Amino acid sequence: MRIKELFDDDDAVSPVIGVILMVAITVILAAVIASFVLGLGDQTQSATPQASFSFDYDNSAGADDDDGLLSVTHDGGDTIQASELYIRGGPYDTSSTFGPSNVITSNGDWTTGAAPTEVSAGASVNVGVESDYEIRVVYESAEGDSSATLGQDSGPDA
Repeated sequence: MRIKELFDDDDAVSPVIGVILMVAITVILAAVIASFVLGLGDQTQSATPQASFSFDYDNSAGADDDDGLLSVTHDGGDTIQASELYIRGGPYDTSSTFGPSNVITSNGDWTTGAAPTEVSAGASVNVGVESDYEIRVVYESAEGDSSATLGQDSGPDA
């Protein structure tokens, strides 16, 4: 064996590895670009809106001692389509002019005076409830494929 040839030989595996890495990078870039061009990137970014809600219970507004009026206010965050917001829970005060209500806009008692198409910061709705209520503001996408609780509150006797 010629030992001197081992030190002078420049052939190695690195050109093959370099070609494989270049092909891999090209395939990954093509996949990422294709997902955004074909609209697949938009589907992965559809997320639940971020919003905060506050709850203010007034027991003096009810007809009985255990009835009251709950004001649900959108404090801040994303503007949400009103058709995608629901008030769930109870028990509702059925004698009140404000309840029961499943859809947050059905009673039309927002601060604007009419049921809006979008709910943004500052909008509020009144719901007649009993003092042991447990209420959640729930977001459900129009497609029905996702839902999330955006806010929740319990009454003083819950």
